[in-house]
Amino acid sequence: MAHKITEKCTACGTCVPECPVEAINVGDPIYTIDAEKCIDCGACVSVCPTEAIVAE
Repeated sequence: MAHKITEKCTACGTCVPECPVEAINVGDPIYTIDAEKCIDCGACVSVCPTEAIVAE
């Protein structure tokens, strides 16, 4: 199961370096997660300051 980034995202960039498979894409206004690449490790979830990343 992949994760997704909700509208709570402030595009702070904290999650990007945490993703071991580079599944997070910089977006405008919010970032997105490529579900095909996501390995469901949850590394991004634990660092998100706005709790914008959730299991899909």
